[in-house]
Amino acid sequence: MLNFTPSLIIPELYMVVLLIVLFVQTVTDKIKDRTDWLAYASLGGVLIAALSMEQSGMMFYDSYQIDGLSQFFKLIVVLGLAICVLNALRNNSLGKTNRADYFFFMFMSAFGLMLLASTVELFTLYISLELASYSLYILLPLRNDNPQAVEGAIKYALFGAVATAIGLFGVSYIIAGQHTTYLHELATMNWSFAEQPMALVGLGLFSLAFLYKLALFPFHFWAPDVYQGANNETAAFAATLPKVGAIVVLVRLMSLEPGVEIKIILAIFATLSMTLGNLLALRQTDLKRLLAYSSVAHAGFVVMGLVAGGMYGLAAASYYALVYVVMNLTIFWVITRISDDGRNIQLHDLKGLHRSSPLLAFVLAVAAFGLVGLPPTGGFTGKLFLLNAAWGEGFYLLVIIAALNTALAIFYYLNMVRHAYTMDQDSPRSIQGTMIGATVALALALGVLFLGLMPQGLFDLLLRASNALLL
Repeated sequence: MLNFTPSLIIPELYMVVLLIVLFVQTVTDKIKDRTDWLAYASLGGVLIAALSMEQSGMMFYDSYQIDGLSQFFKLIVVLGLAICVLNALRNNSLGKTNRADYFFFMFMSAFGLMLLASTVELFTLYISLELASYSLYILLPLRNDNPQAVEGAIKYALFGAVATAIGLFGVSYIIAGQHTTYLHELATMNWSFAEQPMALVGLGLFSLAFLYKLALFPFHFWAPDVYQGANNETAAFAATLPKVGAIVVLVRLMSLEPGVEIKIILAIFATLSMTLGNLLALRQTDLKRLLAYSSVAHAGFVVMGLVAGGMYGLAAASYYALVYVVMNLTIFWVITRISDDGRNIQLHDLKGLHRSSPLLAFVLAVAAFGLVGLPPTGGFTGKLFLLNAAWGEGFYLLVIIAALNTALAIFYYLNMVRHAYTMDQDSPRSIQGTMIGATVALALALGVLFLGLMPQGLFDLLLRASNALLL
């Protein structure tokens, strides 16, 4: 039955209201450039999502599930959106007439990701993915001064269309093999290759659409061009939130406990993704390309948790999603503060940062330590959870490779810190900061540390959510 209960989806309804207001702005010339109110609106969304964490229920003919997992990922989406909005309000590469359009598509993409978090029916998953993706295709080329933005957006759209088409093809195989598209029904069925080869192949094909969003090897080739071409504020959004949507869907799919064949393939992809991502990142001087290749490596770590599976592995992957978003948005916050003119930042641009802005240098160092996985940051705790989960399930070689890759990542992440602290420019550039910008930067750095020092309460919540998913 429809079972429409508005109280269960207050965060989504709040987002719909914001989208309606933004749409009115896009067609009203006099108020197109008035977007400062979005800072308060997006922070209000974080509060609403936090207050909705305990909601649970099923809606829309059992295709939309509100549970602990969905509410956690919605909170990540709206938190990341709020940070991206605060970051983008100072975007100088947008004309006044484009500002409302820019934020409309950003909020629309985030809304699609919120729907992904709760959707438990394959066709509805596909529609939610397209809603999030098409908005991002439009968002990426909105950079007035760089033709690379259009090039990157075209690549992302074309390859994304192929990936989603393959995913839809996989749905047809699942229907042919299992005769349903509802995840709670699929969870009760056999997924061994010996008994259901067509369904298992279909599940693998459907997963490809989300592995593409995650930028896992070999579906990562779009990331460097998209990150480099988009303006810094848009790259911050594209580098984080779509991956959150991909992770929550993959967590639900892996709760189906597919055959060992899927896990072996994913383990191989995770190994190659971690290794090649780190090796390619070593050669980069453009910070956004460096972060793009590092995201490929981090995708391998997330998939390690999915491969481990079970309550602990799925909870570890979910926890790392939050840690990854906070750490990357912290780095991008620093990049956008350094690049007042919107240009891409090179490694040498970090020289003398400890003199021109000691706070930004500190925040950069905390985020870099977190991305490496050094204590006491959230990156260390998140990777520790993932390594423990994989080791407990017997993936010893994968754990060893992951540990070696963590050591490899030290070179290029700490190279950023080295440039910021040990290399001085003759005349360091002045960085014009604001009290709000400094406050958010410090809050992000403290968030990275908090996730490393006090993870247990949040991780226990994710363990309960993962356990409920597997029942």
